[in-house]
Amino acid sequence: MKQRRALPATEAKAPERPLNPKQEWVDVPITLVRTLFANRFEFDFRTGIPDVSAFPHATWRRLMSRHLQLSKASTGYGDPAGHPALRAAIARHIWLSRGMDVDPEGVTITNGTQQALDLITKILIERGDRVAVEDPGYPPAWRLFRAVGARVEPIPLDAEGLTVSALPSDTRLVYVTPSHQFPVGMAMSLERRLALLEWAQEANAVIVEDDYDGEFRFGDRPIEPLRAMDSDGRVIYVGSFSKSALPSLRVGFLITPPSLTAAIHAAKYLSDWHTMWAVQGALADFIEEGWFARHVRRMRKEYETRHIAVVKGIDTHFRNLMEVAPSAVGLHVCALATQLSPSDVH
Repeated sequence: MKQRRALPATEAKAPERPLNPKQEWVDVPITLVRTLFANRFEFDFRTGIPDVSAFPHATWRRLMSRHLQLSKASTGYGDPAGHPALRAAIARHIWLSRGMDVDPEGVTITNGTQQALDLITKILIERGDRVAVEDPGYPPAWRLFRAVGARVEPIPLDAEGLTVSALPSDTRLVYVTPSHQFPVGMAMSLERRLALLEWAQEANAVIVEDDYDGEFRFGDRPIEPLRAMDSDGRVIYVGSFSKSALPSLRVGFLITPPSLTAAIHAAKYLSDWHTMWAVQGALADFIEEGWFARHVRRMRKEYETRHIAVVKGIDTHFRNLMEVAPSAVGLHVCALATQLSPSDVH
């Protein structure tokens, strides 16, 4: 029997030329993100976190069990574009809830909104391209665009939304949240949406429409999405089930013009092949059997009640210090400090 000789112990040395990532990725505050979402708070004022206690967990477990059993019969890979049943269910839901006529072939299933934006940048953005964003706006989108080498151009807001007249003529892509502007909360006016579409056609630019919080509009019927008004194939529509169902699902989708669909499918394939198949199948049934619509209706009423309570509370206790930004949609309220300095807030 051969005996193995122990290798002599060597002291680990730091490499003379350590491997260094690109600076754009070093600048992403991943430690802060981990801390923010790892902690639990007695009074949770984080934005964009839905109340999952009212979610029909028993129904979801039953649907997941069904599709996990079905998955055992087929252990191969699926279509990178997504489960056909889910793509069709989303197309029908978008027609009923947003009035958009969508071909399921143009729907791509993603791992949340963030991957949808990542796929878009991969097929459209070159290093040095100018990307316009709302200011203030959604920080993860800004960071993603900067990480791929884009020149991020913050565009100011007014009461109607993004100031279209401030857009540079050489902008390649405009990222907007017209249903519920993050973080201020206004909905982009119809006139401003039409102006943005006209500008994009003249500038030969792409509009990315993130339907942030679009399921939770209180009261009036929502304004048509930019995608529904687009006759020139310039709008990419992005949606997610993180707020309307469960954040942990990590399921989103994007709807592309026909000219971009094949490239988006290819980018999804090269990124991670496809989103978890059983989750997609279960979500398709959740939508088609009416569970999703019932859950959204119930939570819309609940969030409206909370919205009213928070606005009243701010008006009662902080009337001379804060002013609530007008909003009739979404999971958060934005209040502007009128008499506070940064040191007062901290």
